[in-house]
Amino acid sequence: MENLSLNDPPPPGSPQRQMGQMPQPSAVLPDAQPQGPPQLPPQMFTTAAQLLDLTDKKLLLVLRDGRKISGILRSWDQFANLVLTDTRERYFVTTATATTTAESSEPRHLYCDIPRGTYLVRGENVLLLGEIDLDKDDDPPPGYEEGDVEEVFQIQRAAEMERKRKDKTKIKKVAQLWGGEMEGSGEVLF
Repeated sequence: MENLSLNDPPPPGSPQRQMGQMPQPSAVLPDAQPQGPPQLPPQMFTTAAQLLDLTDKKLLLVLRDGRKISGILRSWDQFANLVLTDTRERYFVTTATATTTAESSEPRHLYCDIPRGTYLVRGENVLLLGEIDLDKDDDPPPGYEEGDVEEVFQIQRAAEMERKRKDKTKIKKVAQLWGGEMEGSGEVLF
């Protein structure tokens, strides 16, 4: 992101530069008419106003809990709460394949999209947001093949349960080492 200030000259081709209105930060002109408050360059939007350019475009969101959601941005507010339509949740899993031949078994990388409809996402839960290139949208992710929704969802659920089981055993071991329970440790978000 650029570090811009009010004293920077306008970019080439801007209306101010074309009309010859260059700012004079050190000159004080007694006969000059007040020009009003200084205007920020359009690149300096640092709030939810940046979402204006992304309205009605297809976006990919990564949420704090690890979910990956794609959909068309329809509306947003000052808190960056988002309304997405035609939303799909994408799961990525890796599974070992059991081959009957003498070949080495390589893991399979699968993905699937689950339609979710209209989604309201609270702004503080958005970890990453980006526009999807519509020319490459139909291509599978590199290194992944599309899998059956039920199969991918079942593998994802099993991996999530295994992760939670490991987290509980880690918490028990830490509690034994340090004594007492881990108050306020909470659950891992992803």
